[in-house]
Amino acid sequence: MREIIFDTETTGLDPQSGDRMVEIGCIEMVNRVETGRTFHAYFNPERAMPAEAEAVHGLSAVFLADKPRFAEKADELIAFIGDCPLVAHNAGFDFGFLNAELTLCKMAIVPRERMVDTLAIARMRHPGAKLSLDALCMRYGIDRSHRTKHGALLDAELLAQVYVELQGGRQIGLALAAGPDGEAGPAARRHRVFRPARPHDAGAQELSAHAEFLKTITSPLWSG
Repeated sequence: MREIIFDTETTGLDPQSGDRMVEIGCIEMVNRVETGRTFHAYFNPERAMPAEAEAVHGLSAVFLADKPRFAEKADELIAFIGDCPLVAHNAGFDFGFLNAELTLCKMAIVPRERMVDTLAIARMRHPGAKLSLDALCMRYGIDRSHRTKHGALLDAELLAQVYVELQGGRQIGLALAAGPDGEAGPAARRHRVFRPARPHDAGAQELSAHAEFLKTITSPLWSG
């Protein structure tokens, strides 16, 4: 199964009030294993960068000034994500910005049915615990020492590892071994060749040897 883990950085919290996406990072996973394929882009938001947002991700208006507009990279992004599930932490936020940008481009939005929210999964797995990306990395022993500021591709890479842990860890791969036709998961199990059960009934020689052995036991418990 193909999935895209993604994260965004923005100028603020609300696309409906004019905030824009300034960075997106996507990681491709197949059967919960990273393939090495990624998509990463910075965007010129065509507006000022609030100081509080820049303090979070470090992306200044000067840095973004020569970057492409979202519309210039939209086709490439949509081609990369395809029609598979999209995984994000607090996914409603990222979906909101992604779809707002697509709407500005007059392109079809991504259906919410494709959204997988790791924050919602973490709430079910760890009720009452801290569930930020940093907190989950700490819980699962994922190295985040190089994360001095938020960054879309870096955060997507960390989230990919967290997502695997939330789904049960790397042992899930044991259920996804490829079948004879290269299939995985349930399809592989359908094609699995099972060996017939080995016979366990004792033969005549074994029964005779057992009877002779019983004769050597003095006052056996089962004689009553």
